[in-house]
Amino acid sequence: GDLRSVLITSVLNLERLEVDLFRCAWAPGRRDWSPSPPPPPSTALACPHRGRHHWVPATQRLFGGQIVGQALVAAARAVSRDEQVHSLHCYFVRTGDPSVPVLYEVERTRTGKSFSVRSVKAIQHGQPIFTCQASFQLSQESPVQHQFTMPAVPPPEELLTQEELIQKFLQNPNLAERHRKHLTKIQAKDVPIDIKPVNPPDIFSSEPQEPKQLFWVRARGYIGETDMKVHCCVAAYISDYAFLGTALLPHRQYRIKFMVSLDHSMWFHAPFRADHWMLYECESPWAGGCRGLVQGRLWRRDGVLAVTCAQEGVIRVEQMANQSKL
Repeated sequence: GDLRSVLITSVLNLERLEVDLFRCAWAPGRRDWSPSPPPPPSTALACPHRGRHHWVPATQRLFGGQIVGQALVAAARAVSRDEQVHSLHCYFVRTGDPSVPVLYEVERTRTGKSFSVRSVKAIQHGQPIFTCQASFQLSQESPVQHQFTMPAVPPPEELLTQEELIQKFLQNPNLAERHRKHLTKIQAKDVPIDIKPVNPPDIFSSEPQEPKQLFWVRARGYIGETDMKVHCCVAAYISDYAFLGTALLPHRQYRIKFMVSLDHSMWFHAPFRADHWMLYECESPWAGGCRGLVQGRLWRRDGVLAVTCAQEGVIRVEQMANQSKL
């Protein structure tokens, strides 16, 4: 349809306060993605719109993907339209507070003939909560090209959405009330992403699984043909959703006490549409020392590898008593 994605109209829509200073804010109809001159000094700090955070996880911490996506928006505003992001590397250094806006301060670290680097600091309560470096490149051709092969999976049209899977569980009259409440909370989340798991796990089972998962993902709503940096910012938001949880699949006998991202990296390889279905292939090659490492690949439907991701996070758990799933 033609309904604009909330990721464009709200979540990733930053307000420019100064030349390289931005605030997450929502203003109906604003779409300022390309570099633009700063507002006049008299109005630079006089915007009536307050910062808003569209979806906040149950932990009541800011969603990491939102911070990564917004930081990339800020960095993209500080380069020319012809330069495209090819990588970003981020660290989460403090918990994000969903009750106040985030300020994004950009440093123009380097502007070269082919590559430019922008450093971004996200600030709340006068302290940095997140740092990021993003590198941009002018288009260059090369005969050196190769990629892995996309996994063979059913197309998204043959799979149920995450909401439809939850609804199937809720229709079970023997479902325990504690599980029903848990599923109802998940169902009520206003996540601006469409998700279709390829091999959805039994969410009530404590049997260990291989630390791999596959699901089709896309932004909800319409984005359309636009500057590729827009789609990269949306993919940055999407990439953090359910990513670190891959490391817990072999350890389902434990209950999560604390889980949070430490760092997040992305490499952008080929053009894509973030509002079209992409296959997110996630795997966790290692966990230990209260940390877990995950790697991911976002594939276009035509088999082209579009994005590679990696993340490490803190994972603290406790033994969970064996319980019947019904």
